Amino acid sequence: MISIDGNAPSFSLPDRDGIARSLSDYRGSWIILYFYPKDDTPGCTKEACGFRDNYSAIQKTGAVILGVSKDSVLSHKKFSGKYSLPFPILSDETYEVIRAYGAWGKKKFMGREFEGILRTTVLIRPDQTIAKIYPSVNPSVHAEEILEDLRNRI
Repeated sequence: MISIDGNAPSFSLPDRDGIARSLSDYRGSWIILYFYPKDDTPGCTKEACGFRDNYSAIQKTGAVILGVSKDSVLSHKKFSGKYSLPFPILSDETYEVIRAYGAWGKKKFMGREFEGILRTTVLIRPDQTIAKIYPSVNPSVHAEEILEDLRNRI
């Protein structure tokens, strides 16, 4: 399980174009690594569009955004294109990275309990240690929340 000030687990996952993106590619930058359940669903779309709409301001803080879900590369390509997402979305079909970051667990929906991706974001420092973990985020305001933290450097 990850913890504040601990090292961020390394990974290499394909983006919407099938290009492998690794944690080490972003050493020296703040990283917003957000995990979301499913492409093109209401909450996930709202969250992705929030990051899109704040993309320029987030870039000015020196941060990069990486989204992760279990959806396929093709699904990510369609989702990214449909909503003009300017940042990489990574495919973790084996759930390995999702689990390593603690974004997998029990969920409840309409009285039913099941396991799935927990809407979680991890803010990673330029030295690739974990600055903050955002569990159970509100997709409507999450991008602004992170932007404020980045401006204040947590």
